[in-house]
Amino acid sequence: MKNITWSWRRRWAAACLAGVMLLAPAGCGSRDKDQNLLPSKDVDGQVINLFSPMEKTDPNAENVARTAVDLTISMAEETLGVTVAYTTYTAENYQDRTYDDVALDRARNDMDDLYLLNPDTILALGAEGKLMDLSGLDSAKNLREIILTANTVDGKLVAIPQEVVAYGLFVNVDLFRQYGLDLPETPEEFLECCRVFQEKGIETPIGANRWWLETFVFAQAYADLYNGGNTEAEIAALNSGEARYSDYMRPGFEFLQELMDRGYIDAEKALVSEAIEAEGPDFLAGKTPIVMAYWGAANTETAYGKTDFEMQVIGFPSSRGQMPVMPMTGWAVGANAEHAEDAMRVMDVILSDEALQLYAQTNRVISPSKNVSVECVPALKRLNDRIEEGVYVLGSNAGMKVEQWGNTCQIVRQLLGGATVDECMEAFDQLQDAALGGS
Repeated sequence: MKNITWSWRRRWAAACLAGVMLLAPAGCGSRDKDQNLLPSKDVDGQVINLFSPMEKTDPNAENVARTAVDLTISMAEETLGVTVAYTTYTAENYQDRTYDDVALDRARNDMDDLYLLNPDTILALGAEGKLMDLSGLDSAKNLREIILTANTVDGKLVAIPQEVVAYGLFVNVDLFRQYGLDLPETPEEFLECCRVFQEKGIETPIGANRWWLETFVFAQAYADLYNGGNTEAEIAALNSGEARYSDYMRPGFEFLQELMDRGYIDAEKALVSEAIEAEGPDFLAGKTPIVMAYWGAANTETAYGKTDFEMQVIGFPSSRGQMPVMPMTGWAVGANAEHAEDAMRVMDVILSDEALQLYAQTNRVISPSKNVSVECVPALKRLNDRIEEGVYVLGSNAGMKVEQWGNTCQIVRQLLGGATVDECMEAFDQLQDAALGGS
């Protein structure tokens, strides 16, 4: 997927990976297997080993501020009388092996009990039979349908997140009002808004980066697939080769190409820009009316949680209106884990409604449990309303034989770098043929 600098990765990993995170599955260079890892301190008693990007170097530490994840892990430790010992990914250079590379290696070699995994890793390990089926957990009975759809591989629920992260368009409502514009619903309305902004002197209306433009593509590619009542049949046709991913993806890529051609997106800048660090300052300064980001960025003052203007988060333009895009990560248990039974018990605690309520209240996020909800910040209400209506598309789906989130991002980057739409569609065809056993 993406080979991002460690400074950005570290800043957002703890906040985002529990729901969704953009950590690269393909890195440069190599190292000894454990050189990137920071083991937790030795502890007495039953230990369940967890591999994660989040740091907890002393499992017995008290009176230390903990993340929402750590709070639920503590709940499991106290309830079950076990210790969850973290092994954390601590690479300091983006040229080192990526988190996904190391996670794949450790899971394939049965080195840990619990793993926090990204979408492409879930798909790969699930297909290889390296992850336990979690569908028998008591906590799994309370999951939203979106979790079951996204993280089921070959009939097995192989991962469950602690939050459902949605991506949306972050818009400066004051600027829209200033120029008499309604918040756009369709691609055509979005283009018109960008035209007006540019006509009024905003040279580049959309602040973009090299990771998240695929959200525009997913909204248009899969609006009907996930909201037209025929999801299973359409995915089956893609998995059999009867339907082509390129046919779904083409409208979104043509839309991105039009945004680039009209100068609404600076493709050269986007291609080398890190998320939020690049476009954030101009958005916060009121110079750029539109950026894209994930749900948690609206809660975080170091991102977009504190603006000097009215901000709203809306879905991406699609034929079915504003469309949230939702990739999926999750916690998983190794199929051959040394402490598999205890690890499953830990999972049942941290994914219980009680723990998920604590997690959701701490981070103000969408819970994977249909029984848990918290009041979101006003800026997220439009996006949340769509999700509660059941209107969204998945940016990752382990039931699709071609991994979506990472592959689409990489092909979008090819478009930013000068590839034609036809060349990008050929790349999707090659991925599909390879996944189906073709050339």
